[in-house]
Amino acid sequence: MDFSAHSGFRQRKLPPKMRMRTTSTDSTEPSPLFEDTSAGPGAAGYGRGQDKGPAGYPAQTLLSDPMSNLAMAYGSSLASQGKEMVDKNLDRFIPISKLKYYFAVDTIYVGKKLGLLVFPYMHENWEVSYQQDTPVAPRFDINAPDLYIPVMGFITYVLVAGLALGTQNRFTPESLGMQASSALVWLIIEVLATLLSLYLITVNTDLTTIDLVAFSGYKYVGMIVGVVAGLLFGRTGYYLSLLWCCVSIFVFMIRTLRLKILSEAAAEGVLVRGAKNQLRMYLTMSIAAAQPIFMYWLTFHLVR
Repeated sequence: MDFSAHSGFRQRKLPPKMRMRTTSTDSTEPSPLFEDTSAGPGAAGYGRGQDKGPAGYPAQTLLSDPMSNLAMAYGSSLASQGKEMVDKNLDRFIPISKLKYYFAVDTIYVGKKLGLLVFPYMHENWEVSYQQDTPVAPRFDINAPDLYIPVMGFITYVLVAGLALGTQNRFTPESLGMQASSALVWLIIEVLATLLSLYLITVNTDLTTIDLVAFSGYKYVGMIVGVVAGLLFGRTGYYLSLLWCCVSIFVFMIRTLRLKILSEAAAEGVLVRGAKNQLRMYLTMSIAAAQPIFMYWLTFHLVR
């Protein structure tokens, strides 16, 4: 039944533009004004370009290029050659391989060596052990020189000196730097003077510069003991402990360097051996006697 015919109303036809607007208004999901490109270059055509794989990315195309692989291999070879050249030139000036030998220590060796530096009187065998014409590592031989104790002794001495100055209200950063620089300068002067004396006397020995640095650095142990005793017991404790450590380091240096400096005397003639033997003995005594002098010179102003 047509109600419009009886009621007299006519159905009005809308223009095409009005019909499109009405349809878009009634839609529950409006179309976006812009495309979402936040997911990457392939997000816009995800539904249409799924057949395109990851080979379309420029980075993966570059990695799959044979020329890029060749360039990476060539760069790696250049880096390895440069590292070998640097290690070779560095080892020429700083013997890294030799330094590793002087730091090859363990806790047992350090404890025994500290005891030997403070109580060297009961030790009998002072010869360094060898294996296939090369000295064994310090952790296997207590008589072998090392650099661990001298380096740690130097650092500890500087810290103890700062503590001693702080207890007397005399601590400043400049004074701490002066303590470290003066101790280092005197050590260098001592080693250079020993090398010059060995050259003038023409002593053929297996002592190296690093050995002399190690032996000269052992005196820091006695210096630390003296300063700590001075902080705990006053000047009396300082003098008593420093005197003990000075005698100990003197005996230690005499018994150690005697085998190093006088080792070639047996292979020479009687006349030559008698003349040079005295010079070598004087040199050994001088090196050993210099240790107590430096120990007192570098510590007497720290205890009051």
